[in-house]
Amino acid sequence: MNRLNFLKSLSPALAAAFMLSSCGGDSSNTTGWSYNDSDNGGFSVNTDYEGQETGPGLVFVEGGTFTMGRVEQDVYQDWDNIPRQVSVQSFYIDENEITNTDYREYLYWIRRVFDIDYYPEILTTALPDTLVWRDELSYNEMYVENYFRHPAYNFYPVVGVSWIQAMKYCSWRTDRVNENILIEQGIFNEFPDQSDADHFNTEVYLYKSGEYTQQNKAGLEDHNPNSPFGDEGRPVRIEDGILLPKYRLPTEAEWEYAAYGNVGSRVYNRVTDANKFTWNGSASRNPEADQRGDMLANFKRGRGDYMGTGGWLNDQAATTMQVKFYPPNDYGLYDMAGNVAEWVMDVYRPLTLEDVRGLNPYRGNEFKTWDKDYQGLGALEVLQEPQMDTDSNIVALPGELPRRAVTEEENLNRRNYKKSDYRDHVDGDKQSSIYYDAETEEGEPLMYDYATTTLVGNTTRVYKGGSWKDNAYWLSPGTRRFLEEDQSTDFIGFRCAMDRVGFQNLDSDREKRHKKPKRDKFKRYNYN
Repeated sequence: MNRLNFLKSLSPALAAAFMLSSCGGDSSNTTGWSYNDSDNGGFSVNTDYEGQETGPGLVFVEGGTFTMGRVEQDVYQDWDNIPRQVSVQSFYIDENEITNTDYREYLYWIRRVFDIDYYPEILTTALPDTLVWRDELSYNEMYVENYFRHPAYNFYPVVGVSWIQAMKYCSWRTDRVNENILIEQGIFNEFPDQSDADHFNTEVYLYKSGEYTQQNKAGLEDHNPNSPFGDEGRPVRIEDGILLPKYRLPTEAEWEYAAYGNVGSRVYNRVTDANKFTWNGSASRNPEADQRGDMLANFKRGRGDYMGTGGWLNDQAATTMQVKFYPPNDYGLYDMAGNVAEWVMDVYRPLTLEDVRGLNPYRGNEFKTWDKDYQGLGALEVLQEPQMDTDSNIVALPGELPRRAVTEEENLNRRNYKKSDYRDHVDGDKQSSIYYDAETEEGEPLMYDYATTTLVGNTTRVYKGGSWKDNAYWLSPGTRRFLEEDQSTDFIGFRCAMDRVGFQNLDSDREKRHKKPKRDKFKRYNYN
């Protein structure tokens, strides 16, 4: 009996009940068995999931299509930001840059949890470089001694942080936010005495939940095991929807899309007048009557002019300024132009926009997997000591799971990818070299190392936006620059992002989303 005839055979009330259950009710549409019922095995489904919560400090950015790349003349003639139409899915991004206070909280946690005398590299590799303020022909010792720690600079953007350090901060933030969620849900008790490998880690909790029932994790063992989804005592799982996705750096496309804030220039389903900067119009001063003439961002007006004339300081700042001092863009994001430039995830290539995909464009993929044979252990075990890839770079901390690059042998039957490292794919790898398949006079393959003939390599990362040290040209989100991932400066900071899972909009009400738009007196469309 097909579905239609089956429904006709039921009474109206039973048919309605069946339709309700088959559209996301409390029983399976394929077997008829009830969800979350211990009497039939207890298959658990969160049927009451209402959508992803917004993590601390984040702002939702509804994704869409936009023209990525330059919006004005390429005065430097780098030709590395050729306009191209791309799409990004919805995501979250920090309302403002990470501040000195935010970063000091991270360092405090490191000192509190890890034995720094035994693992000094954990702290030393996390410290920002305060000496970035020094200059051969400028006196900046006040910033060297005070900028990172003095309360006057508490809510100024942190600088002196490399791309590698920023990524590690994002990982730390993920664990602290998810740990706090479990505490607020009554699933964990507060655990202030975490130490070394004995601390909360999101991936360990999700993939090796048995680690949290061991006796040596006293604070996480008898932890109010009250799962909201039955099976009292079981750990929270991905299927429960309680834990948030990872904090990370935004991709270049995400950062640029969010910085333009073109949502304010949208008419129905298209952008009519894309922004040149992160605000409407092409002027750098505020046109509003009560703030007319005020600078909209913190940047350098000209040679030697960093703040204007005494008695009428243009942007109130000689170097950086506290976050949220200047007006936000139409997404509610502060300092997407000026103050500090910001790291993004991408590896730099001049021709990236010609190579990457049209959806969620990104260069920098390194596919990895859990390392079950790390140091010959023969099983996936939680690290007791830092995992290093060089003498100075920590890949994973004690209490985390070891990772390794996937191998080509593991991917022989795959078509979407074959190897681990795609940072130089079609631009720097051997296959894209003019010497590919060439041989030397001795008949040996001719090797070609991209990084030995150019400043651009696989560890060169993009940073976006203008800073207090830049002229207005760099305030346009389409501009792009690059720096080695282990380097830091006095004008580069960062902010974090997070994936949006599920609905690409905050309002999943189909009736409202498909409501016919109406015109207002400005002939703009809206959904009011």
